[in-house]
Amino acid sequence: MTSSERPAKLSKAEQERRRRAAELLGDLLPDTTRDETAEGWGEKESSSRDDDYLRDVPPHHG
Repeated sequence: MTSSERPAKLSKAEQERRRRAAELLGDLLPDTTRDETAEGWGEKESSSRDDDYLRDVPPHHG
């Protein structure tokens, strides 16, 4: 690891500020965002292959 890749040393005050912020705010971002799921792309979870087939039928087939 080069010196440009290492995180800068933080002062004690900055470390304490970040610790308090993390304690108060917690983990604000989820591990997986909505657009990384099928739901985020407008797809619904289906329980059968028939549901998938009906969803994928072109509009001109009624």
